[in-house]
Amino acid sequence: MTPLPRKPFNPAPVWLSAWLAVLWLIVTDLKISFETLLYGAEDIAEYFSRYSSPDFADLSRYLELLAQTVATALWGTLFAFVVGFPLGPLAARNLTHGPKAYRIAREILNFMRAMPDLLLTLIFVAALGLGPLPGALALGVHTAGFLGKFFAESLERVDRGVVEAVRATGASDTQVVMYAGWPSILRETLGYTLYMLDRNVRMASVLGMVGAGGIGLALHDTLRMFRYGESAALILVILLTILVFDYLSTWLRGKLS
Repeated sequence: MTPLPRKPFNPAPVWLSAWLAVLWLIVTDLKISFETLLYGAEDIAEYFSRYSSPDFADLSRYLELLAQTVATALWGTLFAFVVGFPLGPLAARNLTHGPKAYRIAREILNFMRAMPDLLLTLIFVAALGLGPLPGALALGVHTAGFLGKFFAESLERVDRGVVEAVRATGASDTQVVMYAGWPSILRETLGYTLYMLDRNVRMASVLGMVGAGGIGLALHDTLRMFRYGESAALILVILLTILVFDYLSTWLRGKLS
């Protein structure tokens, strides 16, 4: 008689035990007190109740500041694209001009990604003063590192046959990039750029709180003056804008793919 197959291994208890062990380590290492959290729940609820009556009396100014924030994100994304577009091929092993150019391009992209938006904004605000320009430059420098890396990794996956076919026609390195590289990753390029725009709209609101202008600066002022009704209205405007850009970006990326 043929023996029955062995019962499949059930990993659920192992995963549950590992999850509980990690949770215990987190609670122990961070010294989280659930008793303190329970005691503070009432204070947290009372604080959030202050935002229950949004004040939209100055909505026209909020929309004007929102337009400034969106413009900051758009210009920052455009700056990132302009910088990432030439650095991407230089940082791709199959299309770069040599190992030295490859290493320099990679290190430039690494440096830009390593510089946080907030730190860059503080630096540009100190150098250029308050306003949307420091925010746009900070977003542009930081996200250029990501766009350049995304472009480089996509270009490295271009079919070698396509690259060699264009090179066989006597094309220069720049022509190979323009006629074999970018056309092959057009969808990825547009998708990554839209993703960065979506991300920059969110960050532009935050950077406004440290001097980059726009609706974030107004939110910082109302919070500092304890004007909770106006703060609630600004938060709702920001949230709705982020949701609109999120859905629009998702829809456009879906159309591209």
